[in-house]
Amino acid sequence: MARAPRNGRHVARCHRNRTGDLLPDRSGRSPCGRRNVPQVSHTPVVIDHLARIGGTNPIRDEEVSQLCALASHPRVSVKVSTFYALGEKKPPYLDLAEMIRRVFEAYGPERLMWASDCPYQLGTGHTYEDSISLVRDRLDFVGDGDREWLLRKTAERVYFFV
Repeated sequence: MARAPRNGRHVARCHRNRTGDLLPDRSGRSPCGRRNVPQVSHTPVVIDHLARIGGTNPIRDEEVSQLCALASHPRVSVKVSTFYALGEKKPPYLDLAEMIRRVFEAYGPERLMWASDCPYQLGTGHTYEDSISLVRDRLDFVGDGDREWLLRKTAERVYFFV
């Protein structure tokens, strides 16, 4: 688990493995998955990269529904990132908009955050501008106030407890 800089609180990070299971971060110590989240209700849990839905397979409705179901736990947030590795895997990443819309509706903007996924976003044919412009300019269901949450405020709240 990552230790927060100011007050020592922990933030658990989760990602999805190649078989589609939500797993702890690489340290192996963070709680993930629907069964474990209620046991750590005091700990913020961040699911990395839209749980990598659409990374190795097409975007599956049931996987998006599983991710959305975790929104019932108020301390769970989701990083909206890694567009270069999801869906069609090419800018402008518009094929991801419907999945992002569903996650946005489930979690609300205060629990979603764009992430750079540095340095991996800079692979051949991908740029940070490609990634951020999807959230900043192309998601027509996200208003200006909501964009502030996705691009800045959620990360401040989760990681820096602002």
